[in-house]
Amino acid sequence: MAGREPLRVLRGLVAPLRRNHVDTDQIIPKQFLKRIERSGFGPYLFYDWRRRADGQLDPSFVTNRPEYAGASILVAGPNFGCGSSREHAAWALQDAGFRIVIAPSFADIFRANAIGNGMLPVTLPEASVNELLDRAEAADGYTLEIDLERCEVADDSGFVERFAIDEASRQRLLGGLDEIDMILAHEAEIAAFEERHEGTL
Repeated sequence: MAGREPLRVLRGLVAPLRRNHVDTDQIIPKQFLKRIERSGFGPYLFYDWRRRADGQLDPSFVTNRPEYAGASILVAGPNFGCGSSREHAAWALQDAGFRIVIAPSFADIFRANAIGNGMLPVTLPEASVNELLDRAEAADGYTLEIDLERCEVADDSGFVERFAIDEASRQRLLGGLDEIDMILAHEAEIAAFEERHEGTL
């Protein structure tokens, strides 16, 4: 019983997005919200930031740079995911290949949407995030290992930092559980309740 791919330990390439207050309107602009599927939003991730005034791709933007192609970990500044409550922001990040976002803080609704879609938002102190941004910008192929079982972020150069996450969200991600799975986990209790109350309404 698992609605999503479990997340236990992930080692992945890091893409550094040195921006604060990254809002959902920039993560996925409103003109791309007409799709009814949860997939297909990846090409429109950071659509306006990825382009110059003439509409051409800006080769300097992080997700356009070949050294960050295939990154599964995004590191960004504080208040990531602020703005409107659109769940499409999490869908776009996932569709573009990101499974984990590391930042000093997250907007509450984005955090809930990320976890609900099988993504892990990792909160680290701002000084630690800045160190990761520096390392990812300085070295091609910079990778991190995120261990959700131990709640730890580490690299191969000695960086180690623990992070906090509520146990309910941690277990949900470890088990790859979606909302339906969470309900079905209580199927026996629900059936017993219905049997006790059958005919009383």
